[in-house]
Amino acid sequence: MAQDKIDGQDKLNIFVLGGGGREHALCWKISQSPMVSELFCAPGNAGTGQVAKNIAMDPEDAQAVLEFCQANHIDLVVIGPEGPLVAGVSDVLRANDIYVFGPSAAAAQLEGSKGFTKDLCAEANIPTAAYGRFHDAASAHAYLDEHPAPIVIKADGLAAGKGVIMAMDDAQAHDAVDMIFDGAFGDAGAELVIEAFMEGEEASFFVITDGTRAIPLATAQDHKRVGDGDTGPNTGGMGAYSPASIVTPAILEEVLDRIIEPTLTTLRERGTPYQGVLYAGLMLTADGPMLIEYNARFGDPECQVLMMRLESDFVPVLMASAAGDMTEIGIDWSTDLAMTVVMAAQGYPGSYTKNTEIRGITEAETNGAIVFHAGTSLQNGKCLATGGRVLNVTSKAKDVALAQQLAYDAISKIDWPEGFCRRDIAWRELERLSKG
Repeated sequence: MAQDKIDGQDKLNIFVLGGGGREHALCWKISQSPMVSELFCAPGNAGTGQVAKNIAMDPEDAQAVLEFCQANHIDLVVIGPEGPLVAGVSDVLRANDIYVFGPSAAAAQLEGSKGFTKDLCAEANIPTAAYGRFHDAASAHAYLDEHPAPIVIKADGLAAGKGVIMAMDDAQAHDAVDMIFDGAFGDAGAELVIEAFMEGEEASFFVITDGTRAIPLATAQDHKRVGDGDTGPNTGGMGAYSPASIVTPAILEEVLDRIIEPTLTTLRERGTPYQGVLYAGLMLTADGPMLIEYNARFGDPECQVLMMRLESDFVPVLMASAAGDMTEIGIDWSTDLAMTVVMAAQGYPGSYTKNTEIRGITEAETNGAIVFHAGTSLQNGKCLATGGRVLNVTSKAKDVALAQQLAYDAISKIDWPEGFCRRDIAWRELERLSKG
């Protein structure tokens, strides 16, 4: 039956969980497949509602998700964000014979616990920064006394991309420890990890795996800082582009051999094979690529540029991973460069005003750009901003300079005084090209 679905002999009802820009991009790509009968998204946003039926549901409520799947004859569930994965939604669905694209809760600990991942790296001899794990402030402070700044302090659990502090002096490092243990990140900060500071350039590397075979996806580079020139606090991501030329074929092979394959092998040997997309955040150092951290899902906004460049029908890939057999799967990519610029609410990543109106999205798409929605809702015919990161204005072109021009031209057509964006997305790539 699974192979019939993969081969397209059966039409599929597909249910995407999540409501951000990543999920709009996934729905957009999935909806293009001739294999799809019905497509649902929970909770979705104003953008997903254009290509799928939005369902008002908490995607972390495993029982509600299961009941919806059974009532609507869902063939495949695609889990977008990390919350439902760590909460074990995929386990409940698999136990009820529903195909799921996304790892089990045990395997999703690669993202759910930074300490878990660091210990796995130590076990499998995966290159990463030296570290310590701490359950109390006193031992963490003692470690800092022996390991001066610069140093990196991380809340162990899920903190919406904001639980990492790069301390450039000792006082900041000690303050970060106190802040985390004082509850700044809630339960995510019940434990913390302290890591050596790595120097280099960051890049994102993705594979899709069935638990054994890993198929590399296109490379991408994210822009985490809120301000131009990579200044200001970290965010969930202010823009991305793909491919990232800094990840050469030689680096790609090294990452597969020294980071990805040992990770998958170790999890498989533990009896918790990893199925789904595995996202490695890399630091490209003078000593080679090193793992910063893993995510158990597509990056956001990297997913948007990957879906823009993906030429293959994505549904057979998703089904093959979910079914545990990707031996017959290949993936084709456009040679064009894709770029996305995040438009965020003024004040993000701090406090911001909600429910401001956005106009001009249709006009922004007239030059070939796609506007993926993140924190939006449609109310009385108006598109309202309901989150911090709100829109992902995405373009594709033969080179990075043209892609950048198309994206910012599209942004100029969007009428949203309460929003802002970085104006230098892909600056590192342009700088590399200018140097030849």
